[in-house]
Amino acid sequence: MIKTLKIGKKSQIVLPASIRKKLHISEGDEIIIHSIGNTIVLVPKPKSYAEYMKGLHAEMWEDENPDLYVNKLREEWKNSNTC
Repeated sequence: MIKTLKIGKKSQIVLPASIRKKLHISEGDEIIIHSIGNTIVLVPKPKSYAEYMKGLHAEMWEDENPDLYVNKLREEWKNSNTC
């Protein structure tokens, strides 16, 4: 869904009702804003960051067994002379 917003007085924007309804955003909810390059990203603040982050980048483990990877790292750390 693409919408065009106009910056108002005090640099404020109004989120369209259709987007608020779709994302279950209501008055008093908090939004996280950050920029990536010259793109602005608005995200509803999650109620639980743990749940929000759960499964993030899971695709990076598709071809790798996480347990074997961790065990390999532990062996490397154990055999290194640092620490």
